[in-house]
Amino acid sequence: MRLHPLYLLLGAVALAGCATAPAPLEQMRLSDQAVDQARAIGATEDTAEFKLAVDKMAQARANVADQAYKQARLNAEQAELDARLAEAKVLTQKSQDQLTLANTRIDRLRKQLQEAK
Repeated sequence: MRLHPLYLLLGAVALAGCATAPAPLEQMRLSDQAVDQARAIGATEDTAEFKLAVDKMAQARANVADQAYKQARLNAEQAELDARLAEAKVLTQKSQDQLTLANTRIDRLRKQLQEAK
């Protein structure tokens, strides 16, 4: 069985196209924004998810430098998700703290009302 040279050329072009994924610049930008936003609302590296996000972004940058764009995209996507989870946890904790404070104030007012009767 003899392969036509055109088929060989098309196969080589297809393989070359698969091997060179574009740099995930937009995903890197989105992931950086997610990390910055989480940091802005109070996430720190004490939060496990935020630390993961920071570490994965560092790895994504290293992947880009090595031109491992597929792995860079994967790490950047994971970093974005981790940063968003860290942000959600911080916001949830802040809401819980506010609820606890409000309940404390309500209890104090109830006691004052009971004492006034």
